[in-house]
Amino acid sequence: MSHSSDLFFTRTGMDRSRVQATVDEALNGSDDGELFLEYCQSESFAFDDGRLKAATFDTTQGFGLRAVAGEATGYAHATELSEDAIKRAAETVRAVARGYSGVAAGSPVRTNKKFYTDIDPLQSTAFEKKVKLLEDMNAYARSKDSRVRQVSCSLSGEWQQVEIVRAGGEAYRDIRPLVRINVSVVVEQDGRQESGSFGGGGRSGYDTYVTSDYWHEAVDEALRQALVNLQSVPAPAGEMTVVLGNGWPGILLHEAIGHGLEGDFNRKKTSAFAGLLGERVASPGVTVVDDGTIDGRRGSLSIDDEGTPTSRTVLIEDGILKGYMQDRQNARLMGVAPTGNGRRQSYACQVMPRMTNTYMLGGTTDPAEIIASVKNGVYATNFGGGQVDITNGKFVFSCTEAYLIENGKVGAPIKGATLIGNGPDALTRVKMVGNDMKLDTGVGTCGKNGQSVPVGVGQPTLRLDGLTVGGTAQAA
Repeated sequence: MSHSSDLFFTRTGMDRSRVQATVDEALNGSDDGELFLEYCQSESFAFDDGRLKAATFDTTQGFGLRAVAGEATGYAHATELSEDAIKRAAETVRAVARGYSGVAAGSPVRTNKKFYTDIDPLQSTAFEKKVKLLEDMNAYARSKDSRVRQVSCSLSGEWQQVEIVRAGGEAYRDIRPLVRINVSVVVEQDGRQESGSFGGGGRSGYDTYVTSDYWHEAVDEALRQALVNLQSVPAPAGEMTVVLGNGWPGILLHEAIGHGLEGDFNRKKTSAFAGLLGERVASPGVTVVDDGTIDGRRGSLSIDDEGTPTSRTVLIEDGILKGYMQDRQNARLMGVAPTGNGRRQSYACQVMPRMTNTYMLGGTTDPAEIIASVKNGVYATNFGGGQVDITNGKFVFSCTEAYLIENGKVGAPIKGATLIGNGPDALTRVKMVGNDMKLDTGVGTCGKNGQSVPVGVGQPTLRLDGLTVGGTAQAA
């Protein structure tokens, strides 16, 4: 498999100049559009109950051709990479601009910045080494504690190459590696079973993750969480002060606030944040950014799926709403610049404004001081699934690791806690911001309109007053 910059044309035998002519003709009269070419190889390994349960390898390829006229979009895609298939697609998308005379949007400005290597994870580490890693993780977890009943580990990687061909001859290329490791442990004591998990990953090869230092820590963390949960008591219910831990709890910020700051929802005025630019939407001290330019991060991209370089976009600064995340179409219709947030799951999907790595900046308060300031409350350090309604920002999140706070000290772990609230309202309830901002370990996947893309989240320790906690015990 060639890693050359002309991969799509060398491998398929397509003639670049003829394809370019087809694209030029298809987009004539449109405001914008592109031919998106994709080739992706992926693999995954799953180890469960002491043996390798699954090992899969997959190759996908295809193209998507898009023409944009005002708010309308014509889109056609196929798995066949051929000049004929692209011509057939061109006939379909051309209809959107028929009778329309748009002014072609300028091409994205280029940079020479890359935030990850071209390394192919599938080729860089031997098959046997990947399987042995999972075997070793399983054996290590079981040797650590006699209460371990089940260990599940998985490893996955992909190597994606994309090329974006625009009318007029501009082409943009990117090679995107992505790996992910996960371990979950079930422990049992006196007939009670609890679980814990840990995951990590990023845009790199497997090198970091196959080192014993890394996977020992991963297994230790999953086991620690499971053993903590064995001691948990029923969660209280009611309105109370909640302290959110740093790192992965930023998923609540991502879901409850991040989606509401995407350009399409604001252009259509379906977001709770629509029309509020320049206004206070959060407590002083709250600054939220979306940054696709952090080296090696799961949510990072050198260019987005329209060819626009990603950027560090300040969304909320010291509580004031400053901007939205934009793809090219919504940016143009709103009269602002694209921010490099145009993303798609694959060639078969339309571009939408999506998050990359979204996080809240750290403040000045020591996390210990934040805990000490709470007489009675909940300290939530890990989350599972959550749901949010973009139109009003209402969210529900389940805690996978949380504790009572009693008289300024972390108390017993609790089970079955859910956080219930409203994203825009929760932003105004932030009373203290810790100095310990941390990004997650590289496990985020974001869903929107049926499409999933890898993302990053992060935040410092936060104190929120008056958040609703759902639980099975009455609040004190």
